[in-house]
Amino acid sequence: MTGRENLAARLGGWSARHRSIAIVGWLVVVAAAVLIGSAVGQQHMTDQEYAAGESARAWQVLEQKGLIPPADEMVLVHSDTDIAGAAGFRATVRELVSGVRATGEVTDLRDPYTTAGLVSSDRHSALVQFSMTGKANTAYKRVQPVLDAVDKVRAAHPGMRVEQFGEASAGKWFNDTILKDFHRAELTAVPLALGILLAAFGALLAAVLPVGLAITAFLAANGLLALISHSMHVDSSASSVVLLLGLAVGVDYCLFYLRREREERGTGRDPQASLRIAAATSGRSVLVSGLTVVVAMSGMFLSGMQLFDGFAVGTILVVLIAMLGSVTVLPALLSLLGDRVEWGRVPGLGRLRRPESGSRVWGAILRPVLARPGISAAASGGVLLLLAVPVLGIHTEKLSLDKQLPSNTALIQTYRHISAAFPGGASPANVVVEADDVQAPQLRRALTAFTAAALDTNLVNRPVQVTTHPKQNVVEISVPLAGNGSDSTSRRAVQVLRDDVVPQTLGKVSGARAYVTGDTAFSMDFNAQLRRSIVPVFVFVMAVAFLVMLLSFRSLTIAAVSILLNLLSVAAAFGVMVAVFQHGWGATLVGTHPVGAIESWLPLFAFVILFGLSMDYHVFVVSRIREAHDAGTPTQEAVARGIRSTAGVVTSAAIIMVAVFGVLATLSMQDFKQMGVGLGVAILLDATIVRGVLLPSVLSLLGERTWYLPRWLSLPSWHAEPAPTGIPPQAGPGSPQPDEVQEPVHPQAGTESSPGAAPGRRRERDHRR
Repeated sequence: MTGRENLAARLGGWSARHRSIAIVGWLVVVAAAVLIGSAVGQQHMTDQEYAAGESARAWQVLEQKGLIPPADEMVLVHSDTDIAGAAGFRATVRELVSGVRATGEVTDLRDPYTTAGLVSSDRHSALVQFSMTGKANTAYKRVQPVLDAVDKVRAAHPGMRVEQFGEASAGKWFNDTILKDFHRAELTAVPLALGILLAAFGALLAAVLPVGLAITAFLAANGLLALISHSMHVDSSASSVVLLLGLAVGVDYCLFYLRREREERGTGRDPQASLRIAAATSGRSVLVSGLTVVVAMSGMFLSGMQLFDGFAVGTILVVLIAMLGSVTVLPALLSLLGDRVEWGRVPGLGRLRRPESGSRVWGAILRPVLARPGISAAASGGVLLLLAVPVLGIHTEKLSLDKQLPSNTALIQTYRHISAAFPGGASPANVVVEADDVQAPQLRRALTAFTAAALDTNLVNRPVQVTTHPKQNVVEISVPLAGNGSDSTSRRAVQVLRDDVVPQTLGKVSGARAYVTGDTAFSMDFNAQLRRSIVPVFVFVMAVAFLVMLLSFRSLTIAAVSILLNLLSVAAAFGVMVAVFQHGWGATLVGTHPVGAIESWLPLFAFVILFGLSMDYHVFVVSRIREAHDAGTPTQEAVARGIRSTAGVVTSAAIIMVAVFGVLATLSMQDFKQMGVGLGVAILLDATIVRGVLLPSVLSLLGERTWYLPRWLSLPSWHAEPAPTGIPPQAGPGSPQPDEVQEPVHPQAGTESSPGAAPGRRRERDHRR
């Protein structure tokens, strides 16, 4: 053969020839990664590692001084009839204080009758405050005895409302409830993907292969992520995100590869030739797509936030491993199984081998689209732009607990009861003051002035509590904020403290440095950091994706169209998210309610994920169009052929992704509901309106300009042309054998090739360029 194989073809060919090494090697690598990950365990981020801006500086002071605060808890005692001074009320509080203290798990216990500000203004409520012993991030493991003590008091006084809320109790609730949600989502996603693949392929073994490869890719990536987490802590939901993304891309890659191999077998080619063609074409698409996804994910490193660094590492790992498995162990398995991959056929379901003409349904859709490409492009583009309109009014914030969870949740009801009785008490600001000498008279006077000035703003509530750490020369001031902790009133209170109160009081003390933190301040700083980083991330992802597409297809037009169409589909998905979750249009359809905002970290994360995943389909579809065009087919006909031939696999892959991301919409947490709806809608739009109508109509309008590359733009070729392009289908005895056929060497590097290529036509096109 005269043609040289590309990288994907060489990897596939080696794996098919050494299938035992490839399969056993894969299993050994996966097993080793799982064992290492299980042995070391995954380390999660601490509260201070999420902080940004002034909040981060406050946490750094506390950490350096060994003053990382313990987990604070509070128990609300309320009576609709009695006031705090009543005998029955006092008896309940005394019993509660003694019961909590007896657990031995608490410290710094504050009795409302001896601590100012812990009885409400109407005197029908009182707070018992305390801290958990030990580290804050593990307090949820030790809080159960305290919860039991509170439950005992509640049972003994049915006429009183006795409710506990705090970092430890909320952490335990999240672990018992929300993590179960995640595990249910994980367990649901796998059978869903398997069922959809079974319906698409109609054969049990063919359906199991992509899911099995995706799961093993996740296991390996999760094991490596656990190891990496010891040097860079990751978010507790990182593994769930890695699983869902790994399942989506891993299944897609295998689906593309397997479908092409079965398609070639359906034309009569022998197993070896079919596998070589699948490796050289779909295998190459997998490499290009995987590289594009990895590039997109790496944009998260530019955020400057550890949260996104962890997500970036996890998603990059799973995509790289899934990509590697698809071009190595999958060819080995297909070589081993041959036509036995269709074992377990289910009567009445889809067949693996498709007619060369492709999908009849999409063929029927494409005929009017290509007959009137201008109208089709305008109509489909108009629909996407209409869906994108709400994104112009997007409002992002770090969603508070009462917005994150359903209003009927016991945890949220307790939070609201405490906030109503003690405004700002559930989420106060915390001012951290570092000085040369916290006992100095000048600083003591400044602290008194700070309290008075803060109260004079009418944006904070009593009691303003001052805690001095003389050995560490640090003072902490707890300042209850007006508002609910997440509204504009609370944000304004923080801004006034930072811009006016602190500079006019504590800021005038020589050698003193004061930082305002707390939940509201944390959210404001988090949002500010995101706003600073989102533009560089967007620009980086789009620029590098443009370069990858340009080098892969050697067409300036294809690269530009790819970016524009992806931007349009992402904008439409964001618009739907805003409409549903910010404005409440159709919110009940996904079992939620409007919260007036989009979770602040979601736009950046969703953009990166969607931009990467959109390239999955785009690369696969455009590769088949380019393949047909390089075989001598006019552009419009090549577009029709490419869309029809990929419609089945793209539809199956999209259904799987939509189903997997749709599982997220069933979770209790508002941010994951938003993510599930946003990602699911984006994939649905991408696989239907964009790939089925807008892409073919735009390329049809462009015609031969689709493949435009300026003569001055000399691009390197990433690989030689695939070797098996000249192999004809088997036609019975006497037909030329694959190895006897001389293959044309294509002048247009960087494209997929097809049997029956017409080199003369390609030379004419190259000359026109």
